[in-house]
Amino acid sequence: MQAVVIDRGDVGLRVDLVLLRHLRHVPGVTRNRLQRLIADGAVEINGRVITRSSMRLALADTLTVALPARPPRVKPAAESLPIDVVYEDDSLLIVNKPAGQVAHPAFRNTSGTLLNALLAHAGGTWQPALVSRLDKDTSGLLLVAKGGAVQAALQKIGDRNGIEKDYLAVVFGKPPGKGTIDLALDRDPWDRRRVTVRDRGGARSVTKFQRMRVIPSDNGTFVSLVKCRLVTGRTHQIRVHLLAKGWPIVGDPIYKGQSPARPTLGRQALHAWRLAFTHPLTAARIDVTAPLPADMEQLLVETGHIE
Repeated sequence: MQAVVIDRGDVGLRVDLVLLRHLRHVPGVTRNRLQRLIADGAVEINGRVITRSSMRLALADTLTVALPARPPRVKPAAESLPIDVVYEDDSLLIVNKPAGQVAHPAFRNTSGTLLNALLAHAGGTWQPALVSRLDKDTSGLLLVAKGGAVQAALQKIGDRNGIEKDYLAVVFGKPPGKGTIDLALDRDPWDRRRVTVRDRGGARSVTKFQRMRVIPSDNGTFVSLVKCRLVTGRTHQIRVHLLAKGWPIVGDPIYKGQSPARPTLGRQALHAWRLAFTHPLTAARIDVTAPLPADMEQLLVETGHIE
């Protein structure tokens, strides 16, 4: 049981935001989790159970919340799942992850992940280690090391900007032909799942972009195919940067901005299209691409060849 005494900075604020402010140091605490706990009757104000996250607080109110213990982490198991291997050698491989698949097991996704599939692919002869991650609903290329030593070597290459990562995104609007977005990013203080642009503070974040195709829509607006290269690799960087410039990604459920109603998609139209780097052991140049998945192709009817 966690107790919170309301101070002047909490007066008049919503219960969920106050709890998030005071309990953000507790592992696993998010605004969504707190809202679920409130709805389940696990939060009391002055000894009275509440079920509405929007309730406002007064000075000297006492909040108590029953935080259930988080279950211990279970070692991921090998699962015979489909896996699209684009490149593989004795030390690393590159896979094309479909949209809708989680990359790594987590609290709410303990099976069916790419790592589960990689463990089966390895067959116990090597240990897969993800060098990069993609959001569940972002498709495309992921770099995987066969063991910790290769993972560390690849991460050093990445730290020196030695891994070229190009993405394709379908966005609302008509960006310039090319340019650079240089906007600092940080976690949203009220919702740790989101990332936001910061005028002060935050981590410097840079994305280079090139407009590749413009498609007029039937409501007088435009949809564009944009290639983005990550200069830095922050969480949700491309999604937040494009939204900040006024070109939200089609289908993005979180960073959607003021987008026209059509076209739409069941996920963000973002695809990790290309990976290129120098192999840490053989010094060979690795340069691979993954074609757009069918749902993004459908958004780009008659767009022609992507160069």
